[in-house]
Amino acid sequence: MERTVFYPEKMYTYIRGYASGAGMTQTLKALSFARDKHEGQTRKGGEPYIVHPLTMACNALSIGIREDNIIATILLHDVCEDCGISLEELPVDDVVRRSVALMTFRVMEGETKEIAKNRYYNGILESREAAITKLVDRCHNVSCMAGTFSKEKLKAYIEETRQYVLPLLRKIKQRYPDEADALFVLKYHIVSVVDSIDAMIQIYEKEADTDKIECFD
Repeated sequence: MERTVFYPEKMYTYIRGYASGAGMTQTLKALSFARDKHEGQTRKGGEPYIVHPLTMACNALSIGIREDNIIATILLHDVCEDCGISLEELPVDDVVRRSVALMTFRVMEGETKEIAKNRYYNGILESREAAITKLVDRCHNVSCMAGTFSKEKLKAYIEETRQYVLPLLRKIKQRYPDEADALFVLKYHIVSVVDSIDAMIQIYEKEADTDKIECFD
């Protein structure tokens, strides 16, 4: 039996109600735009793509991240990269547009992927909105990767998280100390999931190696 954990309509209604009550104009514009542009798209697990930004926004609100521009960036963070939308088409202010631009990963001409990643993560640090969005994004992605990623993709994603995302989190804490409480929750979740999956992979590989040895005994 398929188990539904997140209901897009309920999350959408909750975010809209919260944003309306709090006067979050950028969030309200981003919310309907994101739902429209992600229409028909699905995630690797098969759920509607809009579940991803909606879950991120609900997660952020639940841990005290309630700045209008941050929630709007969260809702729109994949629209340009995945929907072919230009920054100029986003129905939000320049702060959110810049943050979405920083969240959009591209390998520029003459760059290796490694150089592009370094540029990307260094750029994200320059925007409070993009920095927080990146961490909330990684928090949700690591929660969904088991059962949808191959073992090789899991290992690569864990390595990237440790090499880039966790150092970014430490830098964000230094630059934006008022976000310390939310950053603690995000770090706890990311590290717990990544370490647990990594440990399971190591156990699986060790058991597989043992089986191979026993076959030749």
